Amino acid sequence: MHYHSLKDPSVTAKFGEALLASLAPGGGLWMPDSLPKFTDVQLAKMGAMSFPECASLLARHFVDERFSDDDLNAICDDAYDFPLPLVTASGRELDVAMAENDDEYFLELFHGPTLAFKDFAARFMGRAASHLLTRSGERRTILVATSGDTGGAIGYSFLNQAGIKVYILYPKGGVSRVQEQQLTSMGANSNIKAICVDGTFDDCQQLVKDAFADEQLSETHQLMSANSINVGRVIPQSFYYFWTSLQLKAAHPNRALVYSIPSGNLGNLTGGLIAKKMGAPIDRFVIGNNANDPFVDYLASGEYKPRPSVPTLSNAMDIGRPNNFPRICDLFNNIHADIAKVCYGASFDDQSTERHLRRFHTQTGYVMCPHTTVGHLAMEQFAKNVDEPFTRVTVATAHPAKFADDVERILHEDVTMPAPLAQMMDKPSHKHIMEPALSALSDYLTQTA
Repeated sequence: MHYHSLKDPSVTAKFGEALLASLAPGGGLWMPDSLPKFTDVQLAKMGAMSFPECASLLARHFVDERFSDDDLNAICDDAYDFPLPLVTASGRELDVAMAENDDEYFLELFHGPTLAFKDFAARFMGRAASHLLTRSGERRTILVATSGDTGGAIGYSFLNQAGIKVYILYPKGGVSRVQEQQLTSMGANSNIKAICVDGTFDDCQQLVKDAFADEQLSETHQLMSANSINVGRVIPQSFYYFWTSLQLKAAHPNRALVYSIPSGNLGNLTGGLIAKKMGAPIDRFVIGNNANDPFVDYLASGEYKPRPSVPTLSNAMDIGRPNNFPRICDLFNNIHADIAKVCYGASFDDQSTERHLRRFHTQTGYVMCPHTTVGHLAMEQFAKNVDEPFTRVTVATAHPAKFADDVERILHEDVTMPAPLAQMMDKPSHKHIMEPALSALSDYLTQTA
């Protein structure tokens, strides 16, 4: 597979170069030159595979000759050693033989080591990058901006891996207490450094972009991004949409299939759209935004107006300038009507989110994180205008315990903290506090190189 720059399609690279370079020369996003398509017979065979087996087969179409089939099998077996359940609100997992009366599911993507959906992309990306760097003997410095979950997933994926240093930039006061502890508790002497930026997530994201645009800085430190600007983060997110949609279609062959995605930087949605383009049997995507809703506005009006982000309860989606918007436009040849035909969007304020989280828990006993709640709200709004029965899937992006302070306040009851989180909360915290200036970032990189 070859990739091209969205800024200049004549600039191309193989997967390895696109992954390690993060951005194309001139700052363009990498996109695959083409997407594979599968026959009905192939889809049936892939649906019968385990998720790691299916992911490995899909990855074969996106990587290059430096990855053998055995390499990909080992990467996916190691990266995806945790469950990927589709559950009803009662907690019952999808069972094809018993699914006739079920029409609503949660795709729980939070059973990985950092209890968030970012583990899927980060673990594949980390192992793929390590595979390439081990072969070449090169080194990389990873810069990653996080609004909550990305930093923890990237940090744990690259922790103590030779040849790689990771700097995680997060906004002061812009992540939950549990998220910050995840970011800052990987060890004072480890290869992971947490930087608390006195600004917003957009400031963090801009710092990363500015660092890559500074040729001297980028070359000196051999910079690599692990945000979803990196195509190596986006491609693996298509894998779970592809595989789970095959499971759901087998259970409900005669119903339309709709996924609702709580969205910020639009990487998760981009992965879903790539899966659909490859033949995954997904009919529509519902996009749930909080007050930071430039994409929902775009779907309604055809005009894209990025804006400064504002803080909300669902902080990981506090992004006013989503990085992956150009990729979505590219997938649909920049035709707004075609995007709006596949994507439906709705946005909600914090008060609506709190009310819905509390109401749904009272009715069903199921506990959602604030982000999943926004996605579920959007699905409910979408369903009001649909007459025919359809299978609805809300993407549950994070374990509610990652937002325990807010969830417990809203529900007036304790949220059980999984063992990995409980153990992490007792570890010492280490962070560097910095103003949102490229000079400050450059100085810190030099001091700790």
